Amino acid sequence: MPEAASPGPGRQEIREADRKGGPGHTVLVALALAVPVTKLAYTVGGGDAVRDVLVGMEPANWPDVLVGMVITDPLLGSVLAVVVSRVVFALFAARGSVPLGGGTVRAFRRAALTAVNPIAVGIIDACLFGPWWGLATGLAALALRQGVVVEYRTGRRRPHHRHEQDRAGHVDPRYRPPAWLRRAAGMEQWVALSLTVVVLPFLAFASALDGQAWTSIVECRVTEGGRTGSDRLIELSRTGNGVVGWNLDAGQISNGLGCISDESRYVREPWWRR
Repeated sequence: MPEAASPGPGRQEIREADRKGGPGHTVLVALALAVPVTKLAYTVGGGDAVRDVLVGMEPANWPDVLVGMVITDPLLGSVLAVVVSRVVFALFAARGSVPLGGGTVRAFRRAALTAVNPIAVGIIDACLFGPWWGLATGLAALALRQGVVVEYRTGRRRPHHRHEQDRAGHVDPRYRPPAWLRRAAGMEQWVALSLTVVVLPFLAFASALDGQAWTSIVECRVTEGGRTGSDRLIELSRTGNGVVGWNLDAGQISNGLGCISDESRYVREPWWRR
């Protein structure tokens, strides 16, 4: 009888959490809602300004705030990629996608299932931030999957199925991981939890309060009433041959023509320097 064929209440809770996406799912949803609004509020000044920017962006473009933060901050983008990779893998593992047993075919399927997503996020990270970021992200995502594989293969976690008799077959009786791998699997859970509930929220809110715009800042010719001048705009959308943006000089939505990109995205001092 395998050592871990009957998972205790704690393992049962972990398996159920995996099936629902775990704490990572909850944290990701909360951050996706709170962080973009925080970014807007600090960057443009809050209150009516936030509402004006959201109206100017139109609902279809609201996700641009979060996307812009992720693709311009290498550390935030890399940690987010690692967390999302593990959440997705744990979710599918809880539904029985980790092949058990020996044999070349099953081993190949396990290796492919474990490695394909880390390779993908590594490539994306490399394209956005450079090869070293991509390599580090891919290796971290791969490392944080190994513990999940070990626990499901040993039966310490079990996939969720409707019938109890189906669960009995989800243990690999011949699989005996070494002691160091078992310890590493336990440590992996704590590392993943720390990344998800501490490091990722910290980095997300630090990025939201860093005083940089989430997208390009352009210098445009703006006509307001009888005045025509050159103003700096946070680009919200493009219309025709111009730009609709938040006017940093006038504090309102403006239409700009003849726009030139500004190299700096800084709007104000970071929150921790004020």
